[in-house]
Amino acid sequence: MYAEIDADCRRIIEEAEAAVSGTFRQIEEIGLLNQAKVLSAFKEARVGTHHFTTSTGYGYNDLGRETLEQVFATVFDGESALVRQQIASGTHAINCCLSGILRPGDEVLFATGLPYDTLRTIVGLEGAARGNLSEFGIEASFTPLQKDGRIDLTSLIQKITPRTKIVAFQRSCGYETRPAISISQLAQAFSAIKQEIPATHRPVLFVDNCYGEFTEAEEPTTVGADLIAGSLIKNPGGGVAPAGGYIVGRKDLVDLVAARLYAPGLGGEVGPSLTNLRLFFQGLFDAPHRVTEMVKAAVLFARVFQEYGFPVLPAPTDQRSDVIQRIDLADPERLISLCRIIQEVSPVESYLQPEPGDMPGYSSKVIMAAGTFIAGATSELSADAPLKPPYSLFIQGALSYLHAKLALGIILTKLKNESLLPRV
Repeated sequence: MYAEIDADCRRIIEEAEAAVSGTFRQIEEIGLLNQAKVLSAFKEARVGTHHFTTSTGYGYNDLGRETLEQVFATVFDGESALVRQQIASGTHAINCCLSGILRPGDEVLFATGLPYDTLRTIVGLEGAARGNLSEFGIEASFTPLQKDGRIDLTSLIQKITPRTKIVAFQRSCGYETRPAISISQLAQAFSAIKQEIPATHRPVLFVDNCYGEFTEAEEPTTVGADLIAGSLIKNPGGGVAPAGGYIVGRKDLVDLVAARLYAPGLGGEVGPSLTNLRLFFQGLFDAPHRVTEMVKAAVLFARVFQEYGFPVLPAPTDQRSDVIQRIDLADPERLISLCRIIQEVSPVESYLQPEPGDMPGYSSKVIMAAGTFIAGATSELSADAPLKPPYSLFIQGALSYLHAKLALGIILTKLKNESLLPRV
């Protein structure tokens, strides 16, 4: 397979690696800092093999689960954590947070523009899904970002009212044309809200942390977020966790979320660990390294496709605050072909051919390539795209930088052979 890569494509990749070597060193330094933080949390919690067992039934007194949550709380600088196999996705985790905290008459205000497609459905900003928050008298609104993609703090502060129970921040870009929101931006926004809004009606500062974990040396809770949530088949599962999600933050808020996930009065005391907890401990321990691989892969894709003249976001040397790389391909045929090649160079189900289709919670047809060991895991090399101009492909994940580099060479070669690659 390696021998099939076109010589010119191989040369371009090697030149790109040399050009971004300084960026790679910065990424590896962040990875080292995060690895040290995770190791310290494991040692502090005195993790042992006796924590890797399963539990059944109600899941009362699950020592492994409780220790895993202690480790998550320490790593993510929170008072408490809820880390559960019963959480099906990042969207599910976020919904538990919103519906656990919000009450009729409350408002959730999105500070980072229109939220991700599936969240719009949850809060009633798009579609008419039964059970969305608007049916319970909860209002949702958003503040557009500035033209440069930064949070509009002036507009945000002005929109907060005594009814605003949650101000929500989405770190990753989703399918929007904006960069990811950095930790420094979040810190600035948190500080402004705490300074300008009286404590008597200060809202909960909530962050959708999906795709952002371990991409920087700090997490949102480190700089003042009250609550964060994410998926374990993204960054913090390290490509090992088979399912699940996490919530970290203030204990009173985590308790409310647990009551919503399970039942009031039961909260986080129930919830069996039906799958071996070793996978979740090991996934978290591996996560800083895996995220380093993901970010380096994203940088390489950005540099190479930029060399071919395609607009990319982030640019190769930009600061990274998530693991997603956007490439504007301008042509639906090129986009579909690239997605199919990514599926073809996957270790699992490489024989399948992705097709654009309707997806629950999305307004456009979406094509997805994910030949992954964990179904749908975006911590593994994968890609997806809405079928609409400018036909942007969103690439994320890579358990191995070597796999990403090999895949990129094959992608370029096949696109070149199909006359879908510009000359350079």
